Amino acid sequence: MTGGPVMLVAAVALIDRDGRVLLQQRPADKHLGGLWEFPGGKLADGETPEAALIRELREELGVDTEESCLAPFTFASHRYDDFHLLMPLYVCRVWKGVVTPHEGQAVKWVRPRDMSDYPMPPADEPLVAMLRDLL
Repeated sequence: MTGGPVMLVAAVALIDRDGRVLLQQRPADKHLGGLWEFPGGKLADGETPEAALIRELREELGVDTEESCLAPFTFASHRYDDFHLLMPLYVCRVWKGVVTPHEGQAVKWVRPRDMSDYPMPPADEPLVAMLRDLL
């Protein structure tokens, strides 16, 4: 069965020293606008998921991390109306800098037990229970 192109997007659960996870809100003018998600983004041509996350964290949130600090955790595979999303989710507990949204997005540090209070895209929702079990 086909349903449009496969879109590869990498995401990361940044986990602070208090065990909270960073969520960011999608811009209102984008697909699934207003919903909360894990930071990350689309891979550029030839880019690895880890390189994409390092780039996206720097561009969107002003923090730096290393590939060795990104631990592969799980993935989401979800069919939307016009594309299929494949999204590896990494866990990161070590980075340099202070999270500062550079694209006007809202961000929030959320306790794992409270993540279900934040409406998320359908692809992200199943990842919440897995993170709660981890943390």
